[in-house]
Amino acid sequence: MYMQVERRTGTLLHLKRNPSIRSWSLLVGISSVGLAAAYYSTDSLAWKMFYIAGCAFVALQNLEDWEEAIFDKKNGKATLTTYSVYKKLLTLCQGGQDRVVVQLKEIRAVNVEEEKVRYFGKGFVIVLRFVTGISHPLTQSAVLGSRSDVEAVAKLLTTFLELDMIESMAQELQESSDSESEGALDKEDD
Repeated sequence: MYMQVERRTGTLLHLKRNPSIRSWSLLVGISSVGLAAAYYSTDSLAWKMFYIAGCAFVALQNLEDWEEAIFDKKNGKATLTTYSVYKKLLTLCQGGQDRVVVQLKEIRAVNVEEEKVRYFGKGFVIVLRFVTGISHPLTQSAVLGSRSDVEAVAKLLTTFLELDMIESMAQELQESSDSESEGALDKEDD
């Protein structure tokens, strides 16, 4: 699952993502290697603790982040938050949380992009495109496998932000201006 809808009203859309089962499996597997190495080793206690700590460190490094996105029409802001246990441990509880706040009126498009995932093939991620030309991913990690989950969330976002209405209005304006310019050219020919 790419992102789950935590709460949805007419003015608020709260999306959330937790680490995947693959991520938790890697955590348990790598930690088990450290525990097994310490248990079956004839080394000193210091080395056994090093085995456990080293494998726990690598396991936490491979754990995906907790991510959430809150789109609030009342405040006119979108808040994208990422929480990482690994960063929290590295900064000794000082950090571990990244937050991006943007104005909803700055978002012009929601696209699904393909991303290469090391060792696993390709994944998909939603990218928010802004008026300034800058783009920002909705989540820091791509989802592997089916594109349909990601497209469903992108469609939900597009509908919530009413970007589909903006696109259709822009297309109608373009068509009407094209027909007006053709009409003006026809009058000049007469």
